[in-house]
Amino acid sequence: MDVEAADLSLAAVAGAIADPARSKMLCALLDGHARTATELAALADIGASSASGHFARLREQGLVEMLVQGRHRYYRLANAQVAQALESLLLLTQHSAAPFKPNTPSALRQARTCYDHCAGEVAVKLHDALLKAGWLNEQGKDYVISERGVESLNSLGIDVDAVRQQRRRLAYACLDWSERAPHIGGALGAALLELMLTRGWVSRHLDSRALKLTPKGVGGMAKAFGV
Repeated sequence: MDVEAADLSLAAVAGAIADPARSKMLCALLDGHARTATELAALADIGASSASGHFARLREQGLVEMLVQGRHRYYRLANAQVAQALESLLLLTQHSAAPFKPNTPSALRQARTCYDHCAGEVAVKLHDALLKAGWLNEQGKDYVISERGVESLNSLGIDVDAVRQQRRRLAYACLDWSERAPHIGGALGAALLELMLTRGWVSRHLDSRALKLTPKGVGGMAKAFGV
């Protein structure tokens, strides 16, 4: 590895993230949805004319990608690795030598999207429950689905074979920045969130990463996962 080149690349990416307007845009995109340039400019509290320069900087550093549909341009995070890096940086911003006391808004702390999977209290409890039940086993820094897990997940409607065939990590511990404990990331994490949304166990908040655990979800999650 060319250390000098790596240093310069890191500085360039850090510089792109460091601007307050751009960091607001990136955080807004952490819900995994694409947003228009106008929406992101409003969220960042900047004018449309100056926003174009910010978008160019983020694209140049590989942090976002642009999608064109008709006359509209949409922006979204470039990939899951960008989302994971941003979540890790959010964790660093809460670093303190004092005992940890979450100061995350309650709506976000209970459940929220972390790119394409679930984060927050609900997700951390789900992570712990799947490990305790033996559905997942640790394998290095990743998780593998046990035979019991395959049978149980399939019975819930998750096609484990299809999840395994995705060209991404199957499952891993994604450190939750509000709970300081892991939730499930990767293809399985996305499949679990899709299950929760499809069954009406959680619902999305408009213009927010927050997910609301529904009354139906309280019973459904307890029955399916024991949480």
